[in-house]
Amino acid sequence: MAVSNTTKALKDIMRIDAGINGDAQYIEQITWMLFLKAFDYKEREWELTEDDYYSVIPEFYRWGTWADNAEGMTGDTLLEHINNMFRALRNLDTSEDPKKRKWLIRSVMDGVNNFMKSGTELRKVVNKINEDISFDDVKGTHLFNGLYETMLKDLQSAGKAGEFYTPRPVTRFIVEQVNPKLGETVLDPACGTGGFLTSVVDKFTVSTTEEYATLQQTIRGIEKKPFPYLLCITNLIAHGIDVPNISHDNTLRTPISDYAAKDKVDVIVTNPPFGGAENKAISQSVPAELRNTETADLFLVHIMALLKDGGRCGLVLPDGFLFGIGVKSAIKRKLLEENDLHTIVRLPKSVFAPYTSINTNLLFFTKGKPTQGVWFYRLEMPEGYKHFSKTKSMQDAHFDAVRKWWDKRTESDISKYVPVADIVAGEYNLDLCGFPHETVEILPPDEFIANYLNEKNAISARIESILGRIGMAMDLPMAQEIASSRDGSEA
Repeated sequence: MAVSNTTKALKDIMRIDAGINGDAQYIEQITWMLFLKAFDYKEREWELTEDDYYSVIPEFYRWGTWADNAEGMTGDTLLEHINNMFRALRNLDTSEDPKKRKWLIRSVMDGVNNFMKSGTELRKVVNKINEDISFDDVKGTHLFNGLYETMLKDLQSAGKAGEFYTPRPVTRFIVEQVNPKLGETVLDPACGTGGFLTSVVDKFTVSTTEEYATLQQTIRGIEKKPFPYLLCITNLIAHGIDVPNISHDNTLRTPISDYAAKDKVDVIVTNPPFGGAENKAISQSVPAELRNTETADLFLVHIMALLKDGGRCGLVLPDGFLFGIGVKSAIKRKLLEENDLHTIVRLPKSVFAPYTSINTNLLFFTKGKPTQGVWFYRLEMPEGYKHFSKTKSMQDAHFDAVRKWWDKRTESDISKYVPVADIVAGEYNLDLCGFPHETVEILPPDEFIANYLNEKNAISARIESILGRIGMAMDLPMAQEIASSRDGSEA
């Protein structure tokens, strides 16, 4: 069964239901069901493989109990069962929960909703999921991941939900260049749907129980909003992380002075939200000279504090940070003095379309030694593309040119090296990737009118010259007729 067929079938069923209004609700509805199905598979696996296994979801509410039978509960009976299940899972007793599995269920279910109003249509959705997706074989798992990625892409056209999705070619390229090693702790402090973290998981091939345990323990994320938190948890479970270490929290609320050694990590990969603003209380989590309400600026200050010495970071930031002054300059000064900001890659403008068309950049730095100079690289729009879109999105191959350049850096029309002294002299302007900026000069009225008259007179003089040359090539009466006609039109 192709991913597109499953996605279309689910949408067709849910479109009939009065409770589903748009892609965001459709995706949330499907996601909590996929989460419970994936968790039920994990729980059956733990029953067989763990000596210290303990039941997490009450048997009556496990997916395999109420959902697997295609002829089972339906209509109002199913809706009542779902409502009771939500109440039960939101109130699980986590007092004896050493592996935090009950805690995970409770925190996930606390932030989601059952939007469907028809128990009959809900049964059809459940049956379709069971029919097409099974975790008992590789094919079924691949279909799950394909379906999930399709839903995440749909978020790009689902209003503000799109802000939590970073195109996979971007997440994979950043992870590839930061190059986390198995055993290093990796954090995404604004993890959204988990794209960066799953790209890290996909990078590793684990072959032993010890390696698997290491991977489980070293992937961390933080996400403050409930919907993307659910998406991230489910995404990581589907990628083999049993109990994802994802905090449902706001990274920016913790004062950076409170970070202890246990909080610091080896690698950070992220696309922090930008264009938004936090309240003044949140902004006070950073020192006064670095204080701003712009979320991307605050995240960068936190990232610098969360990295260990020698730690590495790859992140997405908007143009505004690169050329900004004031507090932004102070943040950039700290970045350059305490970190080696070795590379900035400018992305084509429409990579994040339709969510935003703002110019974005990939910044790569290592903590612990000052910057000596920065390499700037401008990634060009691929041949045959005027812009990216949902149907014609960025692909992994579009990064091949910068991949080829990365290890053997040379200057060209699209890349250059700038010593840090020049950046400091330029008041910490990092907008040096070479894209032209369109500017419109607004002149005072008298100066504008004078310029207009000058241009008009110059054009008239050129016309006179052309007519003169025509008169020399034609007989005189015809030239006089043209001139007479022109004089009459101007009158």
